[in-house]
Amino acid sequence: MSFIISEAAGLYGPQLEKLNRFLEKMGLRYEGGAEHTVFLTDEDGEMLGTGSLCGSVLKYIAVDDSLQGEGGAAAIVSRLVSRAYMMGRKKLFLFTKPQNEYMFRSLGFFPLAEVNGAVYMENSRRGLSDYLDSLEKGEGVQGAIVANCNPFTLGHQYLMETAAALVDTLHVFVVSEDASEFPFSLRYEMVKKGTAHIKNLILHQSGDYMISHSTFPTYFIKDMAKAKDVNVELDLTLFGKRIAPALEITRRFVGTEPYCEVTGAYNEAMKRILPKFGIEVIEIERKGGISASKVREAMKNGDINLIKRFVPASTYDIIKDMVVPSKEAREYGSTDRGAMTDETV
Repeated sequence: MSFIISEAAGLYGPQLEKLNRFLEKMGLRYEGGAEHTVFLTDEDGEMLGTGSLCGSVLKYIAVDDSLQGEGGAAAIVSRLVSRAYMMGRKKLFLFTKPQNEYMFRSLGFFPLAEVNGAVYMENSRRGLSDYLDSLEKGEGVQGAIVANCNPFTLGHQYLMETAAALVDTLHVFVVSEDASEFPFSLRYEMVKKGTAHIKNLILHQSGDYMISHSTFPTYFIKDMAKAKDVNVELDLTLFGKRIAPALEITRRFVGTEPYCEVTGAYNEAMKRILPKFGIEVIEIERKGGISASKVREAMKNGDINLIKRFVPASTYDIIKDMVVPSKEAREYGSTDRGAMTDETV
């Protein structure tokens, strides 16, 4: 059966409605983010297949049964990869159902991790290996922390200082994805300056191999609650099976999480999954109610004094120009850091 290929940058109005109907017919759903979309249609304009480029992730790839074996999926992936290369994106990823793994292997994608419900793949046989080879190695007992640090607080600093005292080498991975209020470059700089005194700490970029909620697509998993579980399991499986062994990491540290239900659930999943890979999960009590979300809120409110109580001086030096002082701070408040106690931080 023949088909007509067309492409569109962005999706609006009738075009988006048409895509939604087709994905629903295929048991999928549109969850936004399509920058460039490929359509396969018949001569009457009836949709037979589609796929989209969302950042560095290929999503919404679906082909009608009438095109099975006719090269429809290959045509879609080829167009999307070509478009990505034109945009300077050479490293590409996709998430799919396990039953589709063989098809995407034939199209030049290789599995990174698989769990019950999803496979994570990239378009390079050595992509992950090259990333792991680039990481600085440590010695002795080695631990790890994976953190967003949005922004880097005294709580993060305390967690890293405490963890570093329990191992010979502490690897800290700062999440590289720019899906936070603070861009990666600023977050990395904050952590680098705020941990310069921890001599056995090695700082890394997470690269593309630590899966965030914003990266992981849920469009092919019907149960949204299950989709969150699959996201976490894929991320931890990739860390436990591939990343930790490459650096001989045997301990992973995490702070207690009384505020965020999602992060709390992630911590519990760590305790369940990582020991299967020989990794001990060590939970360290959060320092005095400090949280990055409180710092971000204080920045919006212009509460300079609270910010100074919650972040190291090195972080404040980086973010101070982003803060508009509140009226109270301007009229009455001092901008001195002042004394800090365990109760206030």
